[in-house]
Amino acid sequence: MLKIYVFVLELIKRLRTPISVIERKDRDLGRQLRRCTASVGLNLAEGQYSRGKNRSARYHSALGSAREVLACFEMAEALGYVPPLSRGLRADFDRVIGTLVRLVEHSG
Repeated sequence: MLKIYVFVLELIKRLRTPISVIERKDRDLGRQLRRCTASVGLNLAEGQYSRGKNRSARYHSALGSAREVLACFEMAEALGYVPPLSRGLRADFDRVIGTLVRLVEHSG
């Protein structure tokens, strides 16, 4: 199992409260955020056990979803639903995205 998968699961646990806040203020954005958050972990997990182009495709999907999670938080901030992500959370997202970029490069 990739270490980043366990890291992603822990990051998702830390996002429960802000996701709930966004959902209460904007059901559609919250639903989108919940889906793309789950997609990061699900595609990463699937990619670990895939081969060739399927592995690369799963990691690409996880990467796109990770960026979408950040975009949802940026939109929620812009709309006044939540404050900006803490530096720590932002750094953790950067770590996930950086790792996924490397996985995409090495799997393709």
